[in-house]
Amino acid sequence: MSYYLDRDGVALKNFARYFLHQSHEEMEHAEKLMELQNQRGGQIFLQDIKKPDPDDWESGLGAMECAYHLEKGANQSLLELHKLATDKNDPHLCDFIETHYLNEQVKSIKELGDHVTTLHKMGAPESCMAEYLFDKHPLGGGERRAEP
Repeated sequence: MSYYLDRDGVALKNFARYFLHQSHEEMEHAEKLMELQNQRGGQIFLQDIKKPDPDDWESGLGAMECAYHLEKGANQSLLELHKLATDKNDPHLCDFIETHYLNEQVKSIKELGDHVTTLHKMGAPESCMAEYLFDKHPLGGGERRAEP
């Protein structure tokens, strides 16, 4: 999403920075889970990752809405993993998921939902000016964002 939003036909720099930062965070989450798997003597079986559908979001709002739904899906998967760990009496995995993932997922879903709501209140997608103005401010509460 980051590089889609950074291309010359879209040019939403702060949206791009926001999604690049999110991408790095998600990569760290995946690495942390694989590290735990290795520490516990498990074997990692990587699978293909399906690209988002659609992959032409047409706007910053479209990308935010897509990210919101992807994040909710990831949260549901983590809740299912947590339930499985509970059912299998694995308190270590339950604690790991609670400590490293669940609170962050809720915060991320809330943040994305807030961005989507704000963009709608500003008039997006009908008003391109809404996205332009929204993009002029750092997303995510002014936190440091990685450069695309």
